[in-house]
Amino acid sequence: MWKNRKHGEESPYIPLGPFKLRLPFVHYKFEWPDYVQGLMMCAVDLAAIPLMIELLGMPFEVALAVVLLNGILYLTHHLLGDPVVPGWITPAIPLIMAYVSTFPEGVDRVHALVAFQLTLGLFSILLGATGLAKKVVSFVPPAIKSGVILGAGFAAVISVFEVGGRFESFPWTISIAVGIAFYIIFSKHFNKLKNSSAVWGLIGKLGIFPIIILAVVIGPLFGEAPWPTIEWGLINPDFGTLWSEYTVFGVGFPSLMLFVQAIPTVLAAYIVLFGDVLQSKALIAEADDVRQDEKIDYNENRAHLIFGGRNSIMSILGPDVTMAGPLWAAMQVVVIERFKEGKKAMHSLFGGSGSFRWGTNTGLILMPIVTLVEPILGIALALTLLIQGYVSVRVGILESRSHRDLGIAGIIGAVLATKGATWAFAVGVLLTLLVYGKQFFSGENDEIFTKDLEEKDRKIS
Repeated sequence: MWKNRKHGEESPYIPLGPFKLRLPFVHYKFEWPDYVQGLMMCAVDLAAIPLMIELLGMPFEVALAVVLLNGILYLTHHLLGDPVVPGWITPAIPLIMAYVSTFPEGVDRVHALVAFQLTLGLFSILLGATGLAKKVVSFVPPAIKSGVILGAGFAAVISVFEVGGRFESFPWTISIAVGIAFYIIFSKHFNKLKNSSAVWGLIGKLGIFPIIILAVVIGPLFGEAPWPTIEWGLINPDFGTLWSEYTVFGVGFPSLMLFVQAIPTVLAAYIVLFGDVLQSKALIAEADDVRQDEKIDYNENRAHLIFGGRNSIMSILGPDVTMAGPLWAAMQVVVIERFKEGKKAMHSLFGGSGSFRWGTNTGLILMPIVTLVEPILGIALALTLLIQGYVSVRVGILESRSHRDLGIAGIIGAVLATKGATWAFAVGVLLTLLVYGKQFFSGENDEIFTKDLEEKDRKIS
């Protein structure tokens, strides 16, 4: 059916209420370059394991079970009509860990995490089901939108370079890997190379995959990581211990008071999540402008229903400190950049995002791949954080509509990165009110990003 798509139409699908079911090989072409990338980029999914070991004291095999459950639910986005590569709510992770850490380790902490994730999930479903999610996106003033996304980018970069951050553990490997990754993904020069040689073209198609392989070698050469010890076979996740010691099936349901206590931090995390929704919309709009042959339907309400459902399910089956987010910005950019190259490069955006997530799930169950990337999990996480930071800053600035917006956004972003989302939201509301007064919601548009171009055009003419 995927071959029958006419120019300017959506990819074929089966309607399911608010969802649009698309199956691989039937409704979209399976994209092998994105699948191969996914095999190695499962390293980032696996990077959640140290976080869960640190916060909950989970054994490795139990945390692996949580990652696998999360991986299966990642597939729901493209299968149900959301054209994104989903991921964590990455910038909110420090906020969530700080909140949950205020509870004693053990049952109390598990209950706190369950209450937090379930509250976030149900809140997201409510916004999606009532249609309010789409209205929220258009309701928030541009200055605050811009600031939240900027802050998410700042927080992602800071988490890598702060004292005790991942850069101190892997300075050479991160520097080399990130430098090459940015060159391959964003460089104009490499874009020309891709069109001049089949070899460079293949490297470009593989995206971050060559960088992960490079990191596996560079880390040990610089003494920043051990050489991998390859094991064969399939993984052995410990679902029994997960469900008996870390879920409601074993430790019971959290008290009502824990849900009430979680509300302020849930709202703060949603502000950051909301920034990812805005990024999704902006990135897909960019792709839609370039690829006129495929109409891409991005619906904020549908996205809320899907990641809200993921969080709700995970809170019961395997509570996860990374949360279920609407976007993996780094990989969304990689997929979209290849999609922009034309129909021959990628037939459908659903094929690229879906094939990538099928690849990560394949990688998660294969011991050779898990053990190959295990020594560089911190490097893979740093790589995705820095790419996300780049994209967040770019998209965040473009959300501003005036010089005043940009000034307010810069302060909001800095406050979010240093004091957390609650403070950032309060500062943003106050500043926007002080600067715009009655024009709080509409703000102003001084064509900050188009004015200079228009003046230049007038001079030329």
